[in-house]
Amino acid sequence: MAPRPTPHIAAPSRPSGPPAASERMSRRDQIEPRAQQRQQQVQQREQMVQQRQREMLSRQTTERQTRIDRLQQRVQQLQSQKPEGARALREQQRTLQTQNRLLQREQRAQQSDLARQQQLGLQAPAGRAPAVAAAAQAAQRGRFAERFREQAPAQAQAALTTRQSGWAPRQAWRHRHPAVFVPWLGPVFWPYAYSDIFNYTFWSYAYEPGYWAYAYDDFVDTVFWGGDSPYSAYASTNPYDYPQARGDRARPRASVSRQTLQQLCGAPDKGVTAWPLADIARAVQPTPEQRALLDELKIAAANAAGVFKDSCAETYALTPPGRLRAMMNRISATLEAVKIVRPALENFYNSLSDEQQARFSALGPNVGERSTQQREASAEGCGDPKFSLTQLPIQRVEAVLHPAGKQKEALDRLSEATAKGVAGLQAACPNDVPLTPVGRLEAMQHRLEAMLTAAKLVEPALDEFYATLSSEQKARFNTLQQVASP
Repeated sequence: MAPRPTPHIAAPSRPSGPPAASERMSRRDQIEPRAQQRQQQVQQREQMVQQRQREMLSRQTTERQTRIDRLQQRVQQLQSQKPEGARALREQQRTLQTQNRLLQREQRAQQSDLARQQQLGLQAPAGRAPAVAAAAQAAQRGRFAERFREQAPAQAQAALTTRQSGWAPRQAWRHRHPAVFVPWLGPVFWPYAYSDIFNYTFWSYAYEPGYWAYAYDDFVDTVFWGGDSPYSAYASTNPYDYPQARGDRARPRASVSRQTLQQLCGAPDKGVTAWPLADIARAVQPTPEQRALLDELKIAAANAAGVFKDSCAETYALTPPGRLRAMMNRISATLEAVKIVRPALENFYNSLSDEQQARFSALGPNVGERSTQQREASAEGCGDPKFSLTQLPIQRVEAVLHPAGKQKEALDRLSEATAKGVAGLQAACPNDVPLTPVGRLEAMQHRLEAMLTAAKLVEPALDEFYATLSSEQKARFNTLQQVASP
């Protein structure tokens, strides 16, 4: 019997469907390293690009600083010259204007470069932005205007708009906004000081309640930071809304025309800054004797206008000592004007009857309910420590300039002088807002005297410290970064 052939058994076919779990894991093990490798390559390329950008910006900054130094020297040389004849003087002024425009353009570009450098340097740590915002918010505390920042958000926004626009009081009132303290308009510090003397004296309700608190903060800030401080209560109405948190550039200063500057400096008693003496006369209907006293007040107002003509700077102050002296000139002129006006004002106001004084007080711009805008001066928090106002700029100077030896000793003396000056400003804050115009003008005189005393305390210490710096350190101090940093 023939043997039965062995049947052929076909190998089982692999069932169709998803791969086994072990096979999927094997493929994943191969894919993940490749993805990580590609991600690392992308990160390396981004880091290389950022590094090249930083190097390029560093070279640009160095070259730009060299150009700024040359332009500053050129401006100083032109300012020291004394041309003979009207033609030579006009030529000097044209050349000086051209050099100043070039200098301002280079400085704006330098600020932009510094902001870009910082953006590149702050991209890596994910938690950096909240830390920076927290540091900037902490810097808001310990300032004269600290409390006003958190009160009446709508009013704070209106004040911010007025500030950024650089509006004169009457311009703000036309928009139904309170007038604010405007620190700089072009190269001029406190551009509306002349009108503020009178308008604030009689219509304090028409000004932002923290007017003097902001004035004190600006006075100290400007010495160290230049234009608008990133820590000022006016910097933003939102405590988390800071340039470095959004990556935006700093706000530019309000623009100013040559005609506006000529009016502010040459004829401050004309146009938008004129004192409303005619309105007062119509309201109080003065007697002949009172009319004579009002005429004396008009004469005093004209004489006060004259002292402002020589206090306007025609070119930007580019150094901290230069900014301080520009401020001192304006404060001195304002104080002298107050002393000229005060006796005539006292004589006229004290001659008015109770009814006339009431009509006088009813005058003024319509900027909302007066009762909600009249607050006690104690709300300024004058007695509270002003750490961020006095120590923060010193800490930033130390971090940026790295002073050592005699420089550090000079910086310590500057810190001490600044603290003493701020203490004097605190002492000049009245406990209550005076209820009469005469009382408010007297309080204004005390405030101005305190500001001038503070400036005289700081000036020699600032000059001494600045003289110890190298050219590179001076350049850094002149353009101290306007960005809050933890």
